[in-house]
Amino acid sequence: MANWNDPQPSRTGFGASLNGTSIGVGTDAGLRRHMLSIYNYMASGVLLSGVVALLFAQSGYALQIMQTPLQWLIVLAPLGFVMAMSFGANKMQTTTLQALFWGFSVVMGLSLSTIFLVYTGASIATTFFSTAAAFAGLSLVGYTTKKDLSAMGSFLIMGLIGIIVASLINLFLQSSGLAMAISILGVLIFAGLTAYDTQKLKEQYAYVRGTDFAGKAVVLGALNLYLDFINMFLFLLRFMGDRR
Repeated sequence: MANWNDPQPSRTGFGASLNGTSIGVGTDAGLRRHMLSIYNYMASGVLLSGVVALLFAQSGYALQIMQTPLQWLIVLAPLGFVMAMSFGANKMQTTTLQALFWGFSVVMGLSLSTIFLVYTGASIATTFFSTAAAFAGLSLVGYTTKKDLSAMGSFLIMGLIGIIVASLINLFLQSSGLAMAISILGVLIFAGLTAYDTQKLKEQYAYVRGTDFAGKAVVLGALNLYLDFINMFLFLLRFMGDRR
């Protein structure tokens, strides 16, 4: 989603390289390792967040803390991590960025703990596996398609801004109809962003391979896909989840 580490954002075409040619057979193994590293980080981060969320909810601390002003620290902390990683990546060491990613996964787990207080465990599990299946399919589409998804990505990002604004408005309106519309659009937008981000990460490999930024690109790519997955899951949970 973020336009980090792209030295030529105006480039066109699929699979462009530094020399204007497509990624060749010689880089296929490297590309697969690069993408596999991104998916491993992303999946590990989601798993860590899920474990932290479940344990924090079962401990009883989640219910207590979410009734105090400390709830805002837990809610806003993940945003702080995302901003620090996105805007400070160029100045950080790879190990620092990795540590921030794991820290983000932990605080995101604390923030997500509230879903276990609102929805049944069975509906959370069903929604999670449905999201995982959809994410895998959409990411595969983004990885294999020959169509340039750049235009779609720009449209989806504008749509994302729209639902953020609509969500803020609905904090005051409290309209159930608008909330349902936001949830449906949210699922569609993050579904599209999953395919778009996957294609972008694949294309960016030509620019980061063999550079000091390659390790950072893996972590930032995992962060992008993590956010796509979690947001799609949360929007889907809003109309698939059974409330307690």
